[in-house]
Amino acid sequence: MLSACNWGNEKIKERITNSDSVAINYFKGDGSIDTVVAVKIIRDKNAINELATLIAAKKSSGNFKCGYDGSLHFFKMSRVIQDIDFKMNDADCMHFSFSLEGKMTATKLSPEAKQLLESLKK
Repeated sequence: MLSACNWGNEKIKERITNSDSVAINYFKGDGSIDTVVAVKIIRDKNAINELATLIAAKKSSGNFKCGYDGSLHFFKMSRVIQDIDFKMNDADCMHFSFSLEGKMTATKLSPEAKQLLESLKK
């Protein structure tokens, strides 16, 4: 059973590690998705790999009713290959959520992931 859980994490990591850029939309922070306050484009492969590792680190049940604090859009050759939403400003509800093979999935958004997302915003 553990290998099945890790398989999903490895699958998302492999998928987004192959991207060449990521656009990060930061929302107002009140959980609504139509309040973009900043957009950052990341092309640094080390930052992309670090994000991929943090996103794939640990599976979570994910409370999809929490709202979102931002979204990540991974690109390869100018095409979106994966969209991922994140919630990071509520200690009880910190996760990444995304569709993987037609199924909504969530992984834990760790304090390290939050710190990275905040540093990339600057």
